[in-house]
Amino acid sequence: MALATFSVRMDESLKRQFDALCSEFGMNATTAFNVFARAVVREKRIPFEIQASSNFTRQSGMQAFMALRAQAKENGVQDLSLDEINDEIRKSRYEEATE
Repeated sequence: MALATFSVRMDESLKRQFDALCSEFGMNATTAFNVFARAVVREKRIPFEIQASSNFTRQSGMQAFMALRAQAKENGVQDLSLDEINDEIRKSRYEEATE
């Protein structure tokens, strides 16, 4: 089987930690990446869960958006175009600057 080269750029500190951990597992970084690549191909997915590091999720973002939308509707501000929104921002900034 022909071999191909794969380069990865990462933080030096992360690389040192990764190399040390791989060594504890009895392998080098190349072997670890090959294990990862084979698992991805075999399972047809990333073999572990990837999630945001904060508590912000799409659902909480949508809930915040809907709450703000309802608040805008209650205040008579609804269905503004992007140009209208930008005009409101400009007016607000102008008012703040002239106060």
